[in-house]
Amino acid sequence: MVRSLVFAMAVLCAAPLTAAAQPPRPPMTPEQQAAAAERRAAEMKAPRPIDALDSVWMEQLTWMEVRDAIAAGKTTALILTGGVESNGPHLATGKHNYVLQVVGESIARTLGNALVAPIVTLEPGRPDAPQVAPGSVFLSRDTYKRVLTDMAMSLRGMGFTEVVLIGDSGGNQGPMKEVAAELTAAHAGGPARFHYIPEYYDYESVQRFIRAKGIQEGIEFGASYGTDGLHEELGIDAIMMVYDPETVRIEQRVKANRATINGVSLLPVEKTVALGKEIVELRANNTVAAIRKALAAPR
Repeated sequence: MVRSLVFAMAVLCAAPLTAAAQPPRPPMTPEQQAAAAERRAAEMKAPRPIDALDSVWMEQLTWMEVRDAIAAGKTTALILTGGVESNGPHLATGKHNYVLQVVGESIARTLGNALVAPIVTLEPGRPDAPQVAPGSVFLSRDTYKRVLTDMAMSLRGMGFTEVVLIGDSGGNQGPMKEVAAELTAAHAGGPARFHYIPEYYDYESVQRFIRAKGIQEGIEFGASYGTDGLHEELGIDAIMMVYDPETVRIEQRVKANRATINGVSLLPVEKTVALGKEIVELRANNTVAAIRKALAAPR
């Protein structure tokens, strides 16, 4: 199941109905507020009663596990952004999100001191366009930036001191860079820093890696369309197949005699999955090197 960022729009839309059905709570007295703050402070110091789960995904952890991970030195938070878009006849629309599931895990574990926030599964685009391709769901640029800003500030409030923004889709890059710059300017000298890492979005290095292995895919370095004329390439298919071969519809493609991309066979599945794992390692190592460089810069 894809981990997703759950937006509050539906809740906001339903709020008037909820408010009409339930009378508003009376405001707390100063004494009640003090007592509530005291209870919360005690809860924050309470020991965790069970062993922690071994996960880097924040939404899989309990609040105590997140608290203790931060206290133990996991003070870097990753904000990963993907998208849901039309990707041709073979790939699930959540292509970028599936890639992030696999590469994001590897990045966080390689860093060793990071947790991953819920993936931002929608990308900026034109939701108000006269026609939107089936399967494509967009946020306006302003909404997208506000989501990133609110997430980053939430992470800062939790106690993370380094907030890293990484995007798997091309349209995500500009707004992510802007948000990181705006937060850096607004909170300079504060407890947290904000970093945009462009080195993650480097599919050309993957294409060169594939070519160096002697695989002659029909695609130019840096291009996102190959000889099949589809917004699909071997490097992406291989990573998606690490997550689940179903996301590239491998069984259906075999049946239709379409289990190739840009002149390269995706069969046997085990061989492509093995290639995908190598590509994940390449992308994670390149990204981790860039993150460590950014974090090493003087405050």
